[in-house]
Amino acid sequence: MFLHSRTPQLPSPEQALQGRPERVFTVPDRHAVLGGPLLGPYPEYLRVADFGLGCFWGAERTFWRLPVGVWTTLVGYQGGYTENPTYEEVCSGLTGHTEAVRVVYDPKLISYERLLKTFWESHNPTQGFRQGGDVGTQYRSAIYTHTPEQAAAAEASRAAYQRVLTGSRYGTISTEVLPAEGREFYPAEGYHQQYLDKNPAGYCGIGGTGVSCPIGVAPTDG
Repeated sequence: MFLHSRTPQLPSPEQALQGRPERVFTVPDRHAVLGGPLLGPYPEYLRVADFGLGCFWGAERTFWRLPVGVWTTLVGYQGGYTENPTYEEVCSGLTGHTEAVRVVYDPKLISYERLLKTFWESHNPTQGFRQGGDVGTQYRSAIYTHTPEQAAAAEASRAAYQRVLTGSRYGTISTEVLPAEGREFYPAEGYHQQYLDKNPAGYCGIGGTGVSCPIGVAPTDG
């Protein structure tokens, strides 16, 4: 994706681009791989999880490839200030958003802890405003939680993974764990949705540390 030579810095709310009250592009109705609707509202029995782990093309594919329980995925922008941002605006570093993937899942088939394990093992969460060769605030690691239970599980998993990363001589986890409330998820442009299904040889910057995350995978209500 985009590379930046300067040291990335998050803008303040006052520095951020203003944005707009409505989206200026369309989003496909259905998931190109899983077939379900991309946008909510979703059936009440499903749950939503939001993650940022670098370039969202590869991040999204990582989750839709899980064998059971994922109902739909979509990519977007989260954790920033600008309303309804565009990709170019997010890449400017002036919106405050990170590239995120929304995972809509059935908690009877897959637990939130299993999603967390996938999240931690699919990227290097110690790199700050960067993931591999992708540099910028939009590549920061993040978990945006939708319930107190998700928040507790995310915090516990971060602590557990920090212990094993430290034992493997990695640095401090920089992942932000914050409530999704007040941090709206804005769907990205249509061409970004399921990008690596449409472009199988396309760029994927996702890569883990090789260190297993020692959290449970038993089903929970998430």
